[in-house]
Amino acid sequence: MLAEDSGAPWKPSTDIKDPGIHQRHRGEKHQPQASSQSRCLSGLELKSELVWEDWDLGREFTKTLVLKNIHSKLQKLHVRPPVSKFFTTFIRQIIVLSPGTSFSMPVCFRPLQRCEYEDSIEFQSKDGSFQVCLRAIIPCHALEVPDSVLLPLCAVQNSSNTNFLLKNVSKLQTCFQWNNTALFQISPEQGLLKPGQECHITVVFRPQEALVYQQQANCRFGDEGDKAESCCSVLLQGIAKYPCLQLRNPDTKDDKEQCGPELHFGSVAIGQSLQKHFDIFNPSPVTASFSLSRLSSGAHLLESEFICDVTRGKVAPGGSLRAAVTYTPAVVDSVSVEYLSVKCRGALNETLLKLTGNSIGPKVSLSSAVVDFGCVEEGGAVVQTVELVNSAPVEAFYQWDLDCTGNSVFSIQPASGTLCPHSHTTLKAVYRPTQPIAHHRRVTCIILHRDPIFLDLIGTCHSELQHPVILKPEHLVLYKLHWYHRRDPPDTLTAMQQENKVDLDQEGVPCLGEEQSHPGPGKITPMEEYYQSCLGCMDPLSCSSLSSPHVSVVPSELLFNHKISSSLSSSSTSSLPVSITNHTRGKLGLVWTAAQDSPFTVSPPSCDLAPLKSTSFRVTYDPKQLNTLHGAQLECFAYYKDNRHIEGQLLCPPWCVTVRVIGHSFLPGKEHFIPCCSLQPPQVAFPALSVLSYRTVLLQNSGELPLTFCLDHSSNPALAESVSVVPSCGLLQPGKHQILTLRTTPTEDSPKQGFGLHLRLNAAKHTKELTVVSVVEKLCVSLEGDNSLYFQPTAVGSRTRRSHHIRNLSRLPLRFQWSIPEPDQELIFVEPDAGELHPNESSVQIWSFSPLGEQTYTLTPTLTFWPIQAPGCNKSHRTLNVVGLGSKGFIEAETAVLDVGEILVGSCRAIQLPLVNNSPCSVSYCLSVQQILLDAGLTYDPGTEPKALQLDCERGTIVSHSTMLLRSTIRPHRRAQYLWTISYQMLNASGFVSSPPHAVCEVRAKGVFPTLQVIDVCSGGSVGRLSKAHLWELFSLDSLNEHMLSNPSPAELTHRTPTMHSLSSFPSVFTKDMLDFNFGATPMNSEPSIFVLMFHNPGSIPVDWAFLFPADQQIELDYWAETGEFSSTELYQMKVQDNHLFSISPRSGTLLPGQQRAVHFTHSHDSAGKDRLPVMLKLSYGRETLLNFQGLTVERDRPCLHVASKQHVFTSVTVGDRTPPKQVYELHNCGAVPLRYEVDTAVLSQLKVDNFNHPVLVCFNPEGELLPGRTAMLEWIFSPLEPKMYHMDIPIHVQDGDSTLVRFEGCGFDSLTLGSTNPFNCSDTKAPEPRVKTVSFPGQVVILSEDSVSLGNIPVCSRSSRILFLTNVSHTDSVHYKWLKESYQQVVQIHPEQGGLCPGESALCALTFTSTDYPTCYQLDVICQVILEASLTRYRDALQRWEEEKERQRDEFTITDKNLTETQGVLIDKEPVAAPVNKGPPFRKYKTLPPICPSGGCETVGAICTKILRAERRAQRETAKSLKRLEPPQPALLHLGVTAHSHALLEYFSHRPDQFNEHYRCFQPVKPQRPEATSFPAGLPSTTHGPERDITVHVLTSLLRGVLDDPAFTHYLITLPSKPIPHRLQETSSSHCSSSPSSLLPHLTPKPHILLSGTAEQKEQHNAVDSEGTAGRSKNEPRTQNTPHTEHVPADMCEDVLLNTLQNLMMEAVRGELVLTALPRTVILPPVFTRTRKMSKAMAEKEREILRNGKEPAGTHHLPNIPKLTLPLLFIPTASS
Repeated sequence: MLAEDSGAPWKPSTDIKDPGIHQRHRGEKHQPQASSQSRCLSGLELKSELVWEDWDLGREFTKTLVLKNIHSKLQKLHVRPPVSKFFTTFIRQIIVLSPGTSFSMPVCFRPLQRCEYEDSIEFQSKDGSFQVCLRAIIPCHALEVPDSVLLPLCAVQNSSNTNFLLKNVSKLQTCFQWNNTALFQISPEQGLLKPGQECHITVVFRPQEALVYQQQANCRFGDEGDKAESCCSVLLQGIAKYPCLQLRNPDTKDDKEQCGPELHFGSVAIGQSLQKHFDIFNPSPVTASFSLSRLSSGAHLLESEFICDVTRGKVAPGGSLRAAVTYTPAVVDSVSVEYLSVKCRGALNETLLKLTGNSIGPKVSLSSAVVDFGCVEEGGAVVQTVELVNSAPVEAFYQWDLDCTGNSVFSIQPASGTLCPHSHTTLKAVYRPTQPIAHHRRVTCIILHRDPIFLDLIGTCHSELQHPVILKPEHLVLYKLHWYHRRDPPDTLTAMQQENKVDLDQEGVPCLGEEQSHPGPGKITPMEEYYQSCLGCMDPLSCSSLSSPHVSVVPSELLFNHKISSSLSSSSTSSLPVSITNHTRGKLGLVWTAAQDSPFTVSPPSCDLAPLKSTSFRVTYDPKQLNTLHGAQLECFAYYKDNRHIEGQLLCPPWCVTVRVIGHSFLPGKEHFIPCCSLQPPQVAFPALSVLSYRTVLLQNSGELPLTFCLDHSSNPALAESVSVVPSCGLLQPGKHQILTLRTTPTEDSPKQGFGLHLRLNAAKHTKELTVVSVVEKLCVSLEGDNSLYFQPTAVGSRTRRSHHIRNLSRLPLRFQWSIPEPDQELIFVEPDAGELHPNESSVQIWSFSPLGEQTYTLTPTLTFWPIQAPGCNKSHRTLNVVGLGSKGFIEAETAVLDVGEILVGSCRAIQLPLVNNSPCSVSYCLSVQQILLDAGLTYDPGTEPKALQLDCERGTIVSHSTMLLRSTIRPHRRAQYLWTISYQMLNASGFVSSPPHAVCEVRAKGVFPTLQVIDVCSGGSVGRLSKAHLWELFSLDSLNEHMLSNPSPAELTHRTPTMHSLSSFPSVFTKDMLDFNFGATPMNSEPSIFVLMFHNPGSIPVDWAFLFPADQQIELDYWAETGEFSSTELYQMKVQDNHLFSISPRSGTLLPGQQRAVHFTHSHDSAGKDRLPVMLKLSYGRETLLNFQGLTVERDRPCLHVASKQHVFTSVTVGDRTPPKQVYELHNCGAVPLRYEVDTAVLSQLKVDNFNHPVLVCFNPEGELLPGRTAMLEWIFSPLEPKMYHMDIPIHVQDGDSTLVRFEGCGFDSLTLGSTNPFNCSDTKAPEPRVKTVSFPGQVVILSEDSVSLGNIPVCSRSSRILFLTNVSHTDSVHYKWLKESYQQVVQIHPEQGGLCPGESALCALTFTSTDYPTCYQLDVICQVILEASLTRYRDALQRWEEEKERQRDEFTITDKNLTETQGVLIDKEPVAAPVNKGPPFRKYKTLPPICPSGGCETVGAICTKILRAERRAQRETAKSLKRLEPPQPALLHLGVTAHSHALLEYFSHRPDQFNEHYRCFQPVKPQRPEATSFPAGLPSTTHGPERDITVHVLTSLLRGVLDDPAFTHYLITLPSKPIPHRLQETSSSHCSSSPSSLLPHLTPKPHILLSGTAEQKEQHNAVDSEGTAGRSKNEPRTQNTPHTEHVPADMCEDVLLNTLQNLMMEAVRGELVLTALPRTVILPPVFTRTRKMSKAMAEKEREILRNGKEPAGTHHLPNIPKLTLPLLFIPTASS
């Protein structure tokens, strides 16, 4: 909808640009046309711009702009048309659009020239203004390329590529040209694109470093021939990573091998192959290309024994490639080492794979070393068998060096063959003698790749005429020993056996001992023995390097019809000579073995040979067949013609020499057989060492015709002669083999590539070549790093390690040894410093550098190496240059103090401590932790206390300029405040500390665990009168506290919270702590026994506690799951739990830190018997304690004696003590009836008899009667005779009751053995610590300030005072208290004895303890009764009503005469009678109740008892029930424990002389044993108690207060100590004490601490006390008559005055009225007369005169000496008493 509106005028926009012609820059990236896109502005939907593209000059082009109102309100727009003349529109200036309507605006474009145009139309509304762009563009070159191209990840020095699209978005043909860079290669670099044509561009990325690369690639494009007009760019991005390859052995589970990857083949049989695999794994994110090759050794090596099937390849990221390696060993008993190098292009390191394998050869042995054929008749034959065993996993080739074709008397079949691995074969040995002599031949069995083995064949041939001595195996043994030792052998075999030189085998045949069987120095090897036998110079029994053979033959090989240049005898003739030499001094007989049908014959066949002579024989070759090959081994036996030249019983066996012969009968010109054979191995390498060495090769005839071979030296005679081959000639039958043994000594001038040995076959031109490498090489070892090793800066005294490789580049196994100059041995060290290196093997050496100062070191250690096979040859040396720098290192901590906080005991917390090394060198440190427990009063042994802070790593190294996190674990073991100081010490080269500890930081933590403690206990009900000490012992509270405060064990923490964990009625217990909770004994149907324990949480964390009954720990099961029957114990526990005989309230709870909670334990007495119940006290995350509840309920008519413990330990007493202390043992009557007890004194009498009539143990009150609920104290005196432990089992009998057996123990000690130890400290009983009351029990109104008073060790007849406070903690109730007077009232007095307390009021009670005159161990229980005033008032009111009712019933009476009528009058007043107070049956009118009597049966009124009718008695019983006397309220009982140990005066003074005068001794001892008349002098006030004493005390208190306020008196007290003693003690003082001998205490030194002693002698007399506890002086001391009696004040009266003063001070302090910092109050005194003042002045002047003269005038008297300790207290003003 269109509408016109003359609205507001047009407001031009401030950002209108000048219109005009704008030419678009060519080469811009093509952007999509915006005219097709719409946008929403100010509630209008329209296009953001209009673009004209295809236009020509001279025409008009129109486009339409559509505006749509999408707003819900009417829109009013002001329109500004285009400014230029090229764009026009025909619309009004104001447009109104209704909601949802549209408006079309045509815009015309009229171009005038070929260029770009740009203008705009602006719209303005009330919400703002916006513009629509108008543009006209011309065609230009435009290419579309991506903004950036990301190439795939690429490995360094590799390449990756990708493609992107280049598109010509213009309508012009465009030519482009790319600029290439070194990293990114773009192809094609140039090209031509038609309009709309696309081209794929390839980018190749070739990075050289692992970086993130970004580079702009510029492309210039335009018309062909003008390419520089426009340019576009693409951002090329690539990421390069280093490739990495890992070699893994699939057979090894651990991927991390310490010495690098290694492929070990193990033992492989010679000639066989073994294949193993390894994986090439790529853990990097890029593809890795690799090449696999052998690591070059730099030395000439033969063909490699390891072959790998992979040489190169690629491995994808995360992938692996498996490669196979085949190992084929060539030399037996050698270790082969090679390295495969995996080179990955771009990788930072080169990975090596070590290939190792060792070859093994056959291990062949014979079942017997000797075959004895015994005695055989001439022409006969004997067959024996022998086992040939191969015990190795390798196939063995063997061959016997024996002619088995008839040319020997011995033959073995098979003569050659193979043995499978781990197998054996049976050989058949045949003996066919031809001459009647003894035969012995040592036959060699040649083993391929092994040393030969030997078999001794012996036999004896007898004929009809000749019977030689039978040769036996023991003859061989004895003969060998003879030649081994080169001395006369023992005479008999037994003698040699005793010398352990001969052993017997299983068949009883002697053989060489173990020490003789092995060749020692000077003995030849088996190879050399075989070689010598082949040369014909062999004595098989005595040959050695130090002796010559007995018989030799020359030559040992004969060749017939072989025309070659050789050192061997050869000829075309048919006979050749052989010479045999006798090297012995005896005559020999020579016999040749002749074979039938053999082409070879020897003449003569036998002869004798003189000593040291030679003889010749002719060997004739006469073949019977032409064109044939022949070969044989001829043997000749030599034996002594007479054995008498050998001493003893030795029989010398014969010797055998052999001659190997070959020949052929081919006619000249006849072609010989063509051989078909093989030689394995074709190449033989000798050790590159100038030592005699042997090798074996196998020549095998694989053809069907025989062949002969002989060594041909014609090709290279010099080299060929350096190698000996045995046998050098021979005949091989078809399918057979011959093992050749090569012997040589390598030389340096031998060719390194080797030379050839030629075997001529069949005496023709056919040869077989064998390559022999026999060259001596110089030893070569390479050192890593060009013989240099550099260390990083190292802390002085510390150690730095570096690895260094050495490699053996020679073909010999080497042994090496590092040698460091002695001055440098403290600086460097290498591990290992010696070892072995196989050929091509590399070894890692760990070098350590430890500088001694801050300087640069240059060191030159030397490597010495030599071949293992020749340890005596010249050694080679290499020098390594080692450079290191020494510097100073230190360690710091980022945080000096680390507070961890609270940690639960048993748990652990891990912390991290940053340690910083800011020094230029690495620091090797050793950390130590010093633990300190900061809790005051905690005693522990630092040496045995476990460390709660454990360092994960105590030793290590921190690299320079780095930070290391030190991980530690805190696991506190006890509740304590821990302080750990972590210190470090530098480590030296040896790993020991080289510096003092330096503190790094401190760690603080507090170990806590849930703890619970019983701090107080009280009782009620039937056990209310038990003392606290008794309760403490019944419940074993000391042990309970000890257990709950100790550390829990791990087993107790199995269930950290109370839980049901057992199916059994007896739940499992996880603690070993078991205690007894003894509830005592109580009569049946009595009040329950109530025990209240005050539990306190002394820890700093809340504690959850619970008392678990057995049912609480048992898992409840359904009824169907219950199996079996209950046992009697289970039924009993169920009864106890169901009847609630034991109850606890509350059963569980939580105590916050410092909080207290009272727990009630109740034992009900409904049935008689002993009750038991196990209860578990469980602290959550804490201790478990099993409590065995025990309680006894006694029948009411049964007496029962109860003791707290049936084992009592007396206080230890010194042996020989004349006054052993009196000790007590407590008995308690827990029954309802009185009981009479009696201690069995027979045991005491027997004990006295056993100790020489010495009363070791005496009981003063062994029998007595005990009322129900009362306690009796048995008084004992324990006087040991010997220093030992006494054990006494004493029964205590109860009349009509059960006896109790108590075990009393006491220890006597010798004062001489104690030395300086004070026996007062050796007491076995410790005084209970006074517990200050802070929290009252539930329902408790009054509390005592202390539960116990311990006076410690005191002298006899001494008086001690303590102050206690009774506090009423109630805010509403008043109470009355009363201290009960028991049997101890003569010892303990408490003042006041009774009184009242208002709410919140406290009362001071003075406890005075006066010890008796005999040493005693006091354990007293003082009881204070507390009654609420309200309860007492109610009781008194009820009692008054009860008495009134009783009076009323006593005055009333009932007329029972039935004859009286109801109308008759009564005899008493008719006023109504008040109803009785108590409940009962209704009283009849005028019925009088009878008087109440205890028996209830009859009442005695006056003196006559009248008969009462049955009805009256029934009425009386009913009335008695209703008017039962009221019971007073039960008072609450407070128990105060008083303990003390009094000692005799002499004993106390001898052990504690410094404390002797600190105790006041009373004048009148308690219960004196020998009372003596004590008279007081006339005029001295009496010390009797009563009103007179009280008045005197108050008067003296007032007088002293006035005197102390006088300044002159104060000055006098200050100067008094410096004055001399004025006069001696008066005789009147003797009236205060009893006499005692003057020699009692002659050594006492008077001390001015006694209150009323005027002189020193008076003090001495007061200190001297006799055995009765009374003070006295010597009777012989003269009196002083001029001292008036009134000067002395009674000591007890003065003590009372001071005591009252102190009590007043304490009371004021409790009430808060005493302020020590306040100014002194002025006391206003009554007027003073002038005379008094004058007298005071006169006295002052007299004092000054005395001080000037230093003398005291006669008749002058002084005040008593006042103790120093009491003076300061007297100056404090106090309230009047």
